Amino acid sequence: MKTYAYGFPRLGKDRDFKKAVEGFWNGSLPEHDLFVELDTLQNQINRLYATHVDASPDGEMTLYDPMLDTAVLCGIFSPQSVDDYYALCRGKSALEMTKWFNTNYHYLITDFNEVPNTAFKLNFDHFSLRYKQGAFPSVIGPFTFLKLSKGIARGEFGDLFLELVGVYRKLLARVGSIQIEEPAFVLDVTKDEIALIQEGYSSISEYETNITLMTYYDCVDWIEDLVSLPVSAIGLDFIRGRDNYEYVCKNGFPEDKNLIAGIVDGRNIWRADVRRSVEELRRLGGTVNNLMISNAAPLSHLPVSLAGEEVLDAELRDTLSFAEEKLKEILLIAQCFNGREISEDAPSDAYGKNIGVQNRVKSLTADDFVKPAPLEERREMHDTELHLPLFPTTTIGSYPQTAEVRKKRADFRSGRLSPDEYGQYVRGEIDKLIAFQEKLGLDVLVHGEFERTDMVEFFAQNLDGIATTQAGWVLSYGTRVYRPPIIFGDVSRPKPMTLDEITYAQTRTKKPVKGMLTGAVTIIAWSFCREDIPVAEIAYQIGLSLKDEIRDYENAGIKIVQVDEPAFREKAPIKKREWPDYFDWAVRSFNLTTNTDPKTQIHTHMCYSEFGEIIEYINRMDCDVITIEASRSRGDILESFETVDFKRQIGLGVWDIHSPAVPTTEKMMDIVERSLRKIPKENFWINPDCGLKTRDWPETGESLKNLVTVAHTLRE
Repeated sequence: MKTYAYGFPRLGKDRDFKKAVEGFWNGSLPEHDLFVELDTLQNQINRLYATHVDASPDGEMTLYDPMLDTAVLCGIFSPQSVDDYYALCRGKSALEMTKWFNTNYHYLITDFNEVPNTAFKLNFDHFSLRYKQGAFPSVIGPFTFLKLSKGIARGEFGDLFLELVGVYRKLLARVGSIQIEEPAFVLDVTKDEIALIQEGYSSISEYETNITLMTYYDCVDWIEDLVSLPVSAIGLDFIRGRDNYEYVCKNGFPEDKNLIAGIVDGRNIWRADVRRSVEELRRLGGTVNNLMISNAAPLSHLPVSLAGEEVLDAELRDTLSFAEEKLKEILLIAQCFNGREISEDAPSDAYGKNIGVQNRVKSLTADDFVKPAPLEERREMHDTELHLPLFPTTTIGSYPQTAEVRKKRADFRSGRLSPDEYGQYVRGEIDKLIAFQEKLGLDVLVHGEFERTDMVEFFAQNLDGIATTQAGWVLSYGTRVYRPPIIFGDVSRPKPMTLDEITYAQTRTKKPVKGMLTGAVTIIAWSFCREDIPVAEIAYQIGLSLKDEIRDYENAGIKIVQVDEPAFREKAPIKKREWPDYFDWAVRSFNLTTNTDPKTQIHTHMCYSEFGEIIEYINRMDCDVITIEASRSRGDILESFETVDFKRQIGLGVWDIHSPAVPTTEKMMDIVERSLRKIPKENFWINPDCGLKTRDWPETGESLKNLVTVAHTLRE
């Protein structure tokens, strides 16, 4: 039994990737040293691979994003300097960003409408690419790259694909062997696309067949055609693509190819069931001659290592496996397949269970998911209660978290600050922020979320049934990292989580202050989730906890509550045939959460999603106001809202907060004016496209000043 692994997290144990790139951005790390740091990280990963598995790709490192690197490799972009490269990531010319399949990783989109020259050429030696001559590099495949790009006119895809294939053919001739990642093969691929893929890969492999072709995240519906492609090895996901597994067990696999069996979960952190894995491999071995064991999806979705996680409950920790541990599992399963004795201890069945929580979910009725007052009636209540002006302005929730804020929070967690001292400090920051917002002239204020490390982690730390890590960092986009919580048991709220800060902020102003919560779907999507009960049940458990929080808000006089669901689209299954079941419980969990006093104006926030695909489901979410990203998509998202009778108020993000560039009033006004052609002015809010946690105060002040100016100009 041979072993294979790929996609190890580039972040590093001490977030070395983040520190190096951000060091270059802030001028503390010279360009030469940046490349040294990235090469060092790649070498560390290669050594880990070599210690545990027989084969792995080289050259998985990037300066920012592999999809942008693919565009550079194929000559679509050719930045002349590192600064030019990063301008495409976060500068004034930043590319649009969206979620990578149904994960929480974001990639940069190539929009062919905005590319001046689509003549592809191999750009292998470009300074930004970390490929080395004679190595075994991993690249995003041509089909996946084009499927996830924009601006390709109907009828153009095939011609572009075959032109792009020529670049990969030259690349293969240059390096000799290559791993090509084609996760888009698990999408709903048409017959014409299958024929196109067959033609393209036959062209790439005309003289060489040293291609390791990886698919993952789901099953390949056209697997019979896939396994006949002229490649040397094919990786299949047997964790989330069980149909893949059953097909191979029944039909076998071509003798001229290696089957890379994705049997170790690359997207969740639970320890593998070694005995079951070995049994499944033995079943595969009955029909497959050339078999290798691997992770089922890139390990980049996992934290680097369990080392250092001393605060986790020992019983829970023993059930976990991060990226380094997954490599050890691959090796262990191979050894057990070859005869090593299997020794496993099963966790307690009672661990994390709460009968009271389970019974509360079982007792839910249809009325718990439907508000007693319709949208139009609620609008009259809110207009009477809030007295907001035309084009009301607000922000999404968080404000810049300075080094001082982070230090105070760390001091509190370590015991160097008492609860009273920390509470006093947070209230002082709230005082300053309320004054800052009032001076700017914002209409609906927020408390700033200074007490929160992360919009999901904070709630995880205050809910029973969810654990958090010390160093379980994962990349979300660029250098932005987060620590996914671990939902291990039944979820409940032992006490109010955010009430003190919100109600204090409301005492400092006569303007409404929004209560800020993260929705159940996003908490699940950005956590590692238990797999022993239906995910819908977990969503309802969390929804009930959040509902209790909103009721506490209402009793304290809070009149506006925002329930963020940025992962609403991201969590959707890759196969669209599975969407109805998913969106049924996703919508119901939101409506359960927000089914409280109809006088409370309910907001929700979403960002970086293909809204056109899910607009009907969004319309079923019974909110009063939705705020969405529109700065990088230039307001094009509005076309999605034309397809349904969308009567809710909407706030388009007119400021791209993922870039340090301060947007001009003219740029903001351009988005607004285009939007007002399709949205009634009475329903239009003006806001940034996301929270401001990662921004600096100077750019925040300048940008918000311009945002308020736009609103005042529109009112005049």
